Amino acid sequence: MSGRGRRAALPRGKARTARGVLTGDDGRLLVRAFNKDGFEHQDFDFSVLTMADDLRDALAAAFAKRCGPGGGRTTVSSFDKVYRALTWFDRYLATLAWPPRHPSHLAREHMDGFYDWRKSSGQASADLGELRNTLLKVEGLTDTMAGRLAAPLPKRPEPQRKISYSRDELGRIAQAARGDLRAAAKRIRANRDLLARARAGELDPAGDEELGQRLRLMDWVERFADVPRQPRKSGKTAGRMEHQPWVTKFGTVAEVVGWLHLSVLETAAGAVLLGVMTGENPEVILKTPAVHHRADGYTGKTGTAIVDLLKPRRQRRAHMTLALSEVPDWISIPDKPDEISSRDELHTPFGLYVLLHELTAVSRALVGGNRLLVNYSKTGGGEAGRGLRPIATAGEPINRFGRAHHLVADEPDEDGDPVPLDVRLDLLRLTYIELHQKPVAHTEATAATQYLARNRGNIGEYRKVVADTLTEEVTKARTRGTVAVMSAADVERARAEPEAVAAEQNLDAAVLKRMIAGELDTVMAACTDNTGGRYSAPGQPCRASFMLCLDCECARALPRHLPVQVLVHDRLAERHEQMDPLTWAKRFARPHTQLADLLSEHDETAVDDARADASEADRALVERFLNRELDWR
Repeated sequence: MSGRGRRAALPRGKARTARGVLTGDDGRLLVRAFNKDGFEHQDFDFSVLTMADDLRDALAAAFAKRCGPGGGRTTVSSFDKVYRALTWFDRYLATLAWPPRHPSHLAREHMDGFYDWRKSSGQASADLGELRNTLLKVEGLTDTMAGRLAAPLPKRPEPQRKISYSRDELGRIAQAARGDLRAAAKRIRANRDLLARARAGELDPAGDEELGQRLRLMDWVERFADVPRQPRKSGKTAGRMEHQPWVTKFGTVAEVVGWLHLSVLETAAGAVLLGVMTGENPEVILKTPAVHHRADGYTGKTGTAIVDLLKPRRQRRAHMTLALSEVPDWISIPDKPDEISSRDELHTPFGLYVLLHELTAVSRALVGGNRLLVNYSKTGGGEAGRGLRPIATAGEPINRFGRAHHLVADEPDEDGDPVPLDVRLDLLRLTYIELHQKPVAHTEATAATQYLARNRGNIGEYRKVVADTLTEEVTKARTRGTVAVMSAADVERARAEPEAVAAEQNLDAAVLKRMIAGELDTVMAACTDNTGGRYSAPGQPCRASFMLCLDCECARALPRHLPVQVLVHDRLAERHEQMDPLTWAKRFARPHTQLADLLSEHDETAVDDARADASEADRALVERFLNRELDWR
């Protein structure tokens, strides 16, 4: 952070921030770093470093620049990586007989020695990189040291390959998360209802001391997210606040507060399920806001909530939106999707978001802010202590969730014993991208090189998904059939006997004449009733894609349509080689099958002739059609 005071040395008891120097009186040397979104900050204590004051103050000033605007680090989690590298560097310097005392004393030997000292940790390359980038902002270095910082760093070892979850593993994770949230919803809703009835005078606790105490305690929990407390009267901890003895008859403090607030593990379950159904970045999930726009307008139709997200690494594209829709995610639902209602709140992203919004509403009102994932923690590090707070990290709480449910991997270890399943949001994201074969808040190239190319542990599962999708789409195509065909003989008879042929085709004679004249052509067929098809409301013009004419009862395929049908069939086959298999299967497997069945009604010579006789106008029409230039906009 840039600041307006001295840069090389920060006074004790002050914190350098983006707004300058804030005065403190505790004697510590602090740097306050603000998250790029402006909602979070963290104080980093440099007074704990044992190095000489001049060097420590210079590193604190450099840290402030590194974590400030344009410094390269923009989030609290990334600030912590820089600070951790500096603390390790401090510990290394403490092992030297003659440690440097001023920035001008730093030499290349200190950089190389630090790297060798950290090699056994597996984090040497990462720590050295953070140290180098921070030292580049230190004032007073020698030219020799500046040259060392400009030189290439040791080559980092290849990152350990990430293996995504199998579909069965993903299902177990999702099932465990849904179980936690269903139990939490049942508990919190029941207790809120009980408290509301008591406040409305529908319950009379007179004569029932335990019910009266429970209701008073529940009211306290809702208003303060805590239990009644009193100071200890004696002992070494005299004066410390502790819960009143009568509270324990209802359970531990965490259990009692949990009557109306989510626990850490329940909030972790919410984060896990968001990861399963959206594939978003861990940091984005943790900071999902509770502010949204209802795109469905509360109409009762398919619910959709639009939330604004921030992914700082995207820089000018950091601000983005996420549409959470009331449509079940086909990857995470059970094997029998017909048994899942679209209204099941925990099988759709929209339902999950609305439920979490409901369950954390009271907590959010107490703690402030707009974060969706808020929980009660019975303990906390540093100054956090017990109480309500947004979930802060994707590490330990998510991992604890997996351990609490005793989740195991599909494959046992070498001795045949079960292997605990390491539940991580980044692996849920990897699994989502692999199974859905589409990028999430990044480009197609990033998805291919940073995710799919680095992970082949689930290729068998992916192939199974592709095969299942192909089978499903081909079955749909064969079940619905193809467009009705009029042969050349039928067309000739229609010109001579329009009334008779119209009756055979179940058409009005006037419509038949217009169809024969080419006035009703779409792309691959002719439309006999633009307001009577299955893809529009009765009496309304059809706005469906012309691809859907292939199974519409209002369509008729005439001989003149054959060249275009052949060209579309060939182009879809070409795209099969150019696209990833799952995307092709979902988009084009059904029309490709329908066209193949349609062409099979003609002899091979006729199809070959149609391919050869296709005009430039036909080819241009097909290109525009497949490029979606003919879609309703």
